[in-house]
Amino acid sequence: MKQILSAKELLKIIVVDDHESVLSGTVDILRKNYPRAEFITAINANNTLEQVTSLQPDLIVMDLSIPEGLEMNARPDNGIKLLKILMERYPHLNIVVQSAHVRTLIRIRLDIDSHKGGFTIADKSLSSQEMLTRVDWALQGLTHTKDISRIHLGLEVKPEWLKVLTLAFEEGLQDKSIAEKMCISERMVRHYWSKLQDALNVYPEEGKNIRIQTEMQAREKGLID
Repeated sequence: MKQILSAKELLKIIVVDDHESVLSGTVDILRKNYPRAEFITAINANNTLEQVTSLQPDLIVMDLSIPEGLEMNARPDNGIKLLKILMERYPHLNIVVQSAHVRTLIRIRLDIDSHKGGFTIADKSLSSQEMLTRVDWALQGLTHTKDISRIHLGLEVKPEWLKVLTLAFEEGLQDKSIAEKMCISERMVRHYWSKLQDALNVYPEEGKNIRIQTEMQAREKGLID
């Protein structure tokens, strides 16, 4: 895949969004700026991965809140998982994340930092011209992530911490069940909680439930949906 491309060249661009109106609107905007480009659309994570694998595009413009497959619910976590796979398999793929859930990208900060292709963010609140600018930057192989709140403030996010958060606050499991799911001891689960709470600056306060405070901070920082 080419890292630097001009608008005059024939590009292959995949656009991903599960809302038909947004999908067609994004393609229309891009087509006006890249009239010779070939556009391919996808509506879920599985379909996107198939398209990227078979077509080897120059650029992917994707939402984060997408379904994993057909007739499944859209969740930002599906987009995050897809991004991790794409960056691992295609380290030079140029990527634009166009989403209202950009703060969730903090979960894969290290993956973004090490990605060799262009990687830019276009919050859905941006104007069409601003979005096109981010697309152009990505096609030039540039990285632009300053729109992600706190991404460069050193918050260390370990996979096992995210797993604990997901099991606790999205599946409603208690520590014993979390330990069984992760095949670790309850003591280790408590250790993860301690490390996570320290990273989030959450400490015991009289009259406050530390678990609830942890959930609030984790959601505010985009670590869970």
